[in-house]
Parts: sequence; C-alpha cells; structure tokens
Amino acid sequence: MKLTRRHTLALGAAATAIGLVGLPAVQAAEGDVVNQDALMNPAGGLSDHVLGEEDAPVTIIEYASPTCPHCASFHNEVYPQLKEQYIDTGEVKLIVRPFVRNVLDAAIFMLAEAAGEDSYHNVIETYFNTQMTWATSEAPRDAIFEIAQDLGFTQESFDAALTNQELFVAMEAMREQALNDFGLEGTPTFYINGKTLSGGKTLEQLTAEIDPLLN
Repeated sequence: MKLTRRHTLALGAAATAIGLVGLPAVQAAEGDVVNQDALMNPAGGLSDHVLGEEDAPVTIIEYASPTCPHCASFHNEVYPQLKEQYIDTGEVKLIVRPFVRNVLDAAIFMLAEAAGEDSYHNVIETYFNTQMTWATSEAPRDAIFEIAQDLGFTQESFDAALTNQELFVAMEAMREQALNDFGLEGTPTFYINGKTLSGGKTLEQLTAEIDPLLN
C-alpha cells in the first residue's frame, strides 16, 4: 500500500475516529514479563532508534500510535520528566516503536524514518505536541504536511516519505509481532526490561519500576 494523497484523504476521517477512540480496553496483562531477547529483535527489519546510552541498565520499549490521545498525554506531560531524570543521566534508554493503527499513524512514522536518526525523536514529539491540530483536521494530509515543512521537509521529500511501501510493510510486521508474540492490545504499552506496563503511566508509576532495577 502506498500512502498517496488519495489514500490519506479517503481514509482520513475513519483514521481519525479510530485513533481518538482507541483500541479495545482489554490490554496485555499488567506485569507480564516478555522474553527480552525477543523484544530486542523487532520484526520487519526496522532498526530501533535508541534515545539514551546504549549501555543503560534499564531499557524501556514503548509501542506508540501518533493518533492515540493517551500516547500524546504521555509524551507531552511525562516524557520530558522521564528524559531529564533518567535518560539524560544514562540510567534509562528509551525505544519508541511504531504501532500503526491507521494510515495517519503510518504517515507520522514514515516521516520520522525519512528524517533520519538525529531527527527521528524530534519528529515524533512534534506530532504528539500538535496531535489535536492534524489528527482532527478535515484535511489531515495537508495539516501533516504543514507541520512537516517546519521540520525541513519539502513537497518532494514529503511525498517520497509517504510512498515508502517497504517501510509500510515492515511496520505492519512489527505491529503483528507485538500483537501475536508480546500480547499487546492497546497503546501505549511499555516494556521495562521486559515487564509489561499497559496504558498511560505517570512518572511516579514508572519510577516505581525503574528505581529497583537501578538499585
């Protein structure tokens, strides 16, 4: 599937509705431990974008959807504190992985991949910060492009990013692995050294899981 203008506009309304309503309430069981080796080998051949020190003692893997309001709340309100307190200090590394629920989710992660390693997380955070602008727009592709221009994209590079079929297929494989192998059923879902934490979390809830691993 290629994410052309026709696809995006045709699916935009449905994608927005799905994204803001969310997935079923039943999620991966809180506290379940997933095999860490399996977690660190994502399907689809995509490389993880690690934020923090590679040798950090705690690894947080987050499966996120850009249209998910709970994901946006986490990234806008909790993530800056987590980054300052744990990631910037070298104690935690964070890996944000795509969980594509609709065409708009796919578009955002495609842009992040196209932006390159140094800009990947900035693209993701920018779209979380502006979620209520583009995710609810009657012309979501145009709204996404307007923000992309501020991130350095041209019309040509934007269109190229959204027609990367190989990347789209890889993200679908990653989603299926999360569903079938890791028991994920909602976003955001976090795995802290393999332990499942489902749904949006406060800094205090994350701290309760992280600190014992540091001690």
